[in-house]
Amino acid sequence: MRFQQVKDLVHWAAGYHRRLAEQYTHLAGDDVGERVRMALEYLAEHERKQENDLIGYLEDGSDHRKVLETWFDDPIDFPHPPVLERLPDCIDCETVQSVLSTALTAQRTLQDLYSHRAELAGGDDERGFFEALAVGHEAEVRRIARDMQRLEDY
Repeated sequence: MRFQQVKDLVHWAAGYHRRLAEQYTHLAGDDVGERVRMALEYLAEHERKQENDLIGYLEDGSDHRKVLETWFDDPIDFPHPPVLERLPDCIDCETVQSVLSTALTAQRTLQDLYSHRAELAGGDDERGFFEALAVGHEAEVRRIARDMQRLEDY
């Protein structure tokens, strides 16, 4: 679809976080090392939180409703989903670092998607909304890297 509303992208991103959480949970149940299992469980919980945060925007009837109803024209659809959709299928669970690498790639790619939408925004409210999402993902990248490093240090 070429024409979409902001809420369509937010809904897609929430679903992506849910699918990634499900994949992490599934992989944590496989025959993996204890630290890798703990890392996967941590990431699954983290993805569920991000999904819930985005769903909160969709269910919120206040400040974001106007932005969520905004239409945009993106002739290449969302440029990042093909990359993101392939990530859950290729998670390497050999080490905590390999799991972390995939998690950071997913977060940074989502951050790039939000930055892309902010750059193409048709108004200040839409730009601010996507800039806030991008900044939030930047903070998530730092948090994940920090927390996973602590797991490695134990």
